[in-house]
Amino acid sequence: MGSKRYVDTSAFIAFLDRSDSYHSLFLRLFADPPSLVTSSLVIAEGHAWFLKRYDSFRAIQFLNFIEDLTVLSVEPVGMEEIHKATRAIRQFSDQGLTCADAVGLLLMNRYKIESCWSTDRHLSLTGIPLVIHQI
Repeated sequence: MGSKRYVDTSAFIAFLDRSDSYHSLFLRLFADPPSLVTSSLVIAEGHAWFLKRYDSFRAIQFLNFIEDLTVLSVEPVGMEEIHKATRAIRQFSDQGLTCADAVGLLLMNRYKIESCWSTDRHLSLTGIPLVIHQI
């Protein structure tokens, strides 16, 4: 596994939430992860999910996990990415993409990602396979 993999919020949730139906898959994947990339929006989305679903303690645990994941590169999102994401949201307006999803599509293209760690079918819109379909 030489190239980067894109990691979406749903993969982090599946790994950290034992009640998730994909927990065992992501437990295996995160046991020996390759080089990973995600966006700052995914980190914000994950933090918010754990905060709303559980509490501030679990939300901080999520952030601690992100800080300790040394193979993870977190890409900042600025106005250039927002403009490009908006175009993708318009292009796929029937899909209900979030801004975080659309930025993910951009990053996967930028890094020539071969596989996306996600359970969200939207992230395969541009032809990049989801890891849940590869195993």
